[in-house]
Amino acid sequence: MAPIIRASGLKKSVQTGTHRVDILRGIDLEVPRGQFLAIMGPSGSGKSTLLGLLAGLDTPTEGRIWIDGEEITGLDEDAVALVRGRKVGFVFQSYQLIPTLTAEENVLLPLELAGDAANGAARARELLAAVGLLDRRDHYPVQLSGGEQQRVALARAFVARPPVLLADEPTGNLDSVNGRLVLEKLIALNREEGATLVLVTHNLELAEHADRRITLCDGQIVADE
Repeated sequence: MAPIIRASGLKKSVQTGTHRVDILRGIDLEVPRGQFLAIMGPSGSGKSTLLGLLAGLDTPTEGRIWIDGEEITGLDEDAVALVRGRKVGFVFQSYQLIPTLTAEENVLLPLELAGDAANGAARARELLAAVGLLDRRDHYPVQLSGGEQQRVALARAFVARPPVLLADEPTGNLDSVNGRLVLEKLIALNREEGATLVLVTHNLELAEHADRRITLCDGQIVADE
């Protein structure tokens, strides 16, 4: 079976004044369908940059990326957004909820943007129940704790049933109790929904739950286990 995520010769450089900074130095990566992959490494190793490239949120300096059989490198911004809307859910460390929308409306947002919200309310409430927040569905982000906001963000990432879920330090802004709860909800949802999960983390406890762990250092994969 073809990998659901594939990256070949991936490089990313940025120009700062007269200097070029090489963030990724040639990444080859294949992720089988259904795998839970943890990406680890020290700060500055390129973890979040790699995740952003896989999500189509940034473009590589060199290399190619395929998501579920579709190459996203070379596509214009609108075309990449269409692929991302159909195939990728993303969980940010900083939640990225819309402050003027309720929890339920935030979860519904990907379906609204895709023009597929006809039966979305039932799906949104199902996921809010799964993360223990059905009774908070009418609350705005400012009325929710950090842990609750991240659980809303999890529900939003899963609402369109994407085959790929990417998460960037999803417990990084949370205390240990809320971080563990979010981790439990993330793993449980992923098992139920059957998505391929790629997660950037510094958290060894979280990484231990993964099927596979890769470690980046200075923009290169130095371990794959």
